[in-house]
Amino acid sequence: MSQTSKNAPGHADPVSGPNAVDPGDYYRQICHVPEPDQSGAKRKKIYGYAEPRICTPPLRALTPETTLGYDVIDFARDVLGVDLYPWQKVLLCRMLELLPDGSLRFRTAVVLIARQNGKSTLSQVLALWFMIVWGWPLVMGTAQDLETAEEVWQGAVDLVEEDEELSKLLKRVVKVNGKKALELKTGSRYKVKAANRRAGRGFTGNLIMLDELREHQNWEAWGAITKTTMAQAEALILALSNAGDMTSIVLKYLRKMAHEAIGDPDGICEEIGAAGPTALDVADLVAGDLNDLDDDELAEFEQDEDTLFLGEWSMAPGTDKRDRQGWAQANPSLNWNPGFTERTIAAACRTDPEWVFRTEVGCQWSEGTLLGPFPPGAWDKGKNELVKLDDGSVTVAEEDRIIPGSPVWAGVDQSHDRSMTYIAFGGFRADGKYQVEIVTARPGSDWVKGWLMDDKRRGRIKAIAGQSRGAPISPLMEDLAADEEFTIPVVEWSGSDLTSGWADVFDAVRDETVRHNPQPVLDTAAAVAVLKIFSGGAALPDRNASPAEIAPLMAFIAAKWLMSRRVIEPPPPPPPPAAVTTEETTYVEDNVARMGF
Repeated sequence: MSQTSKNAPGHADPVSGPNAVDPGDYYRQICHVPEPDQSGAKRKKIYGYAEPRICTPPLRALTPETTLGYDVIDFARDVLGVDLYPWQKVLLCRMLELLPDGSLRFRTAVVLIARQNGKSTLSQVLALWFMIVWGWPLVMGTAQDLETAEEVWQGAVDLVEEDEELSKLLKRVVKVNGKKALELKTGSRYKVKAANRRAGRGFTGNLIMLDELREHQNWEAWGAITKTTMAQAEALILALSNAGDMTSIVLKYLRKMAHEAIGDPDGICEEIGAAGPTALDVADLVAGDLNDLDDDELAEFEQDEDTLFLGEWSMAPGTDKRDRQGWAQANPSLNWNPGFTERTIAAACRTDPEWVFRTEVGCQWSEGTLLGPFPPGAWDKGKNELVKLDDGSVTVAEEDRIIPGSPVWAGVDQSHDRSMTYIAFGGFRADGKYQVEIVTARPGSDWVKGWLMDDKRRGRIKAIAGQSRGAPISPLMEDLAADEEFTIPVVEWSGSDLTSGWADVFDAVRDETVRHNPQPVLDTAAAVAVLKIFSGGAALPDRNASPAEIAPLMAFIAAKWLMSRRVIEPPPPPPPPAAVTTEETTYVEDNVARMGF
């Protein structure tokens, strides 16, 4: 069945929202290449779908006057000798749409697609077109693994060096590790950087390509890299990735925004969450203080949904993992690339764990993780639900809060690189259950003493604990214990007490006797922490082996351990307090105001 037909089974235009616009016959003629003739074949091949299953709709028909995509397609074929796959042509035409004034409609483009479908080739073609044809001064390629970004860069270098005409444009190729660059005589450069908080600082970029955005578990790299385009009238941030999970906070936020803008086709926006950068994130990135941030600094990190593009090739929710049409939805290069066949996918389907296959091959999102330290589903069962009020604000119900004015016990921990310190408070709810939550997290640790000793909260804090030996937080705990001005009891937490603390939290989570609020930094740590098992069978979360920062979980454990050791009976509840709400209680700083700290 030809992809030229809009009504071909499985090849219809993607979900595009209530105001969908027909991209036009010219678009279909160029992008929807007919599938090869399979008459006489014993079993007809299934070809990958050109159209993404979910996509930001165009504003008008896509013609050579309304998108740059056709120019890039011609450049790839006539100059680079690369014949693009149908899906790549579709993406270029949709992603490079122009506004009536001739400027690019989108500044941020998120492309979700299963692995091994040709993302690298697309990136190389796009980078060289923007350098050679549009003359953009700086193209920057990044990835969590620098080697991945360098492989894409090397492919672009090879295309230039191996072509007689293109090589005449070449000024030099820098191959020094950490400084690799492709430089043209026109002044355009293509550089590669690792995706971290230092990436791109000092540069002003035009095209920023981020590979595997799913690996961004905080806002540091995104903030550092994308701010390089702030001063550019014309720029494009292109994020290419497979599906993520609950730890992929940047990708999850951008995807949710794009889904919401086109009518929430998969129903992912009904859940409260997937929040953007908080004031805490911004303060860390701009080296500022939360109290000193102004509206302009916060606004710089906000994503404008009008300039956000999403193209998502994925299996629809609920699709059987053996559904071959689903494979074609998530793998648009299927059989267009002779080496990428149904047999290859079938082998992975038989041998991969289900969610490994669904994520890597089906480009489907896992809302949790399968290898966390708690029994499956146990952590989420202890999570307090957020409720949305009539005025649109989000809050935790009164019964799901630590009793206002009641005693609390503080757990403290620090990230492995000592860049961030987390404080958790444990206390009792009106129903007598334990409640533990992160109440603040800030860069460094110099602020901890003053924050805890502040008159607003000092009277309620009964004790504080953090790992006393062998952890990033240990020097601070030693200093606080020796400080005569610090009047909060510092409890030694080391040796067997550490494993006892973990065992206590594990039992409490499993038995649903401890509650906690939805907080991304804590939920991520609880989902991915890897345990270190000692010879006698005792266990403790392992900072080095865990794939994400687990300091918030360690602060949680310390607070809960203190409560279990120091309290026999919970205090009686006071009269119900007046309702207090915040706009977004998943932000850790909001907990302070909400709890009266």
